[in-house]
Amino acid sequence: MVQVPRRGDLRLQPRQPWHANVRAQTEAGKRFERVRLVDEPLTEGQQFLLATGLGNVAAGEDIRNLPRAEAEQLRPPDFDFWLFDSKILARFAFDENDTTLGVYVTEDPAEVLAACQARDAAWHHATPTTEFARRVRSTV
Repeated sequence: MVQVPRRGDLRLQPRQPWHANVRAQTEAGKRFERVRLVDEPLTEGQQFLLATGLGNVAAGEDIRNLPRAEAEQLRPPDFDFWLFDSKILARFAFDENDTTLGVYVTEDPAEVLAACQARDAAWHHATPTTEFARRVRSTV
């Protein structure tokens, strides 16, 4: 199982600048949310992201996990993306080695709407990180 941190664990005491920012922003009423598509079984990198993501969750970010096989039934876009305030879409381009080649940013309403719909569908089916971590076997 992925080791779920307990109170007092340093991973639950967000001291990194990112964690401090997330905590301040969420305390001000803003939301940080993401859905991670994961393989079954998790890759080593996904195990690492799951374990370290618990600190982000403790800081106030809502990270959810969705098995890739389930996500494919939802017909998601074939690119990674971030949405900012459901108004700005950042699409990532990668090469065959998963090296980031660049980011395409747009406010085109049709593209943003499609990404919002994909996000909402994935969100509905995804499992919160803390719950997901309790159920997943890990060697990390």
